[in-house]
Amino acid sequence: MTDTPIVETRGLEVRFPLPTHFLSREKPVLHALNTVDVAIRPGESFCVVGESGCGKTTLGRTIIGLQRPTAGEVYFRGKRIDTMDETERKPIRRDMQMVFQNPYASLNPRRNVFDTLVEPVRHLMPEMSASEARTRVEEVLDATGCDPSWQRRLPHEFSGGQRQRIAIARALVTNPAFIVADEPISALDVSIQAQILNLLSDLQAERGLTYLFITHDLSVVEHFGTRVAVMYLGRIMELAETATLFSRPSHPYTQLLLEAIPKLEGGSFDRPHPPGELPDPVNPPPGCPFAPRCPIAVARCRSERPELRKLKNGAEAACHLAE
Repeated sequence: MTDTPIVETRGLEVRFPLPTHFLSREKPVLHALNTVDVAIRPGESFCVVGESGCGKTTLGRTIIGLQRPTAGEVYFRGKRIDTMDETERKPIRRDMQMVFQNPYASLNPRRNVFDTLVEPVRHLMPEMSASEARTRVEEVLDATGCDPSWQRRLPHEFSGGQRQRIAIARALVTNPAFIVADEPISALDVSIQAQILNLLSDLQAERGLTYLFITHDLSVVEHFGTRVAVMYLGRIMELAETATLFSRPSHPYTQLLLEAIPKLEGGSFDRPHPPGELPDPVNPPPGCPFAPRCPIAVARCRSERPELRKLKNGAEAACHLAE
């Protein structure tokens, strides 16, 4: 693994205009991402965690090109890609793929498995002959533990775990270097979750893949992630190596997330809930976005927005009181 990032964002922002009453002069805007800077190194599993609505999925979709940023820049292998049109971006799409949260929704119900997997090959790798494309499909089916007899079956004929394997195979069929995995196991049974995680780990070791792994399950991150970015209200609150984050969390929000992990004894049910309401992403607070709920916030936190800064333990935290 090198320190030169394969994917990088600089000052990334995404705003969504909201519908308003015809008599209102104000145009509300949802702040989905606010000046997000990440640098993902080749070969790592970069995990993004946080509550629902914090911007995790928007970050993944913006990096992969499914969402245009309002401001900021996205780089892949040192080349800026957010300003490219579809023609310019087409050669890069084969190197950047995505696994969606719901495999049944992301697979075309009218296409069988072979047609689903061969479509990106025909579109992104037109130099391949029909026989080479078929061979590629058979190779990825084998690599993801799918039976060759599945090729003529439709998505509704499979279980959730089988459909997710097919979705992973579709992401792999163009031989990408980088994959965004958006909650790839959240809709699966616990036993199947372990199988999919092991599959992703094995594929990473075999193919040198780099993952942006989006999840809300910190127990998964502890065993799967290389580094972890903790997001809240469109901002990164803490960024650290996985071992550092779980042993010495620096941000109060990270500490509360870790305390919320269910435990057999003395677990999260015995701990107080964070005070205050979740801030409105349309009208975020002027200081630290977590200040209204933070148990240690001071006056400075409510007026001055903290920036990510390096701490003594090697982590980065956007908190005035981190140390």
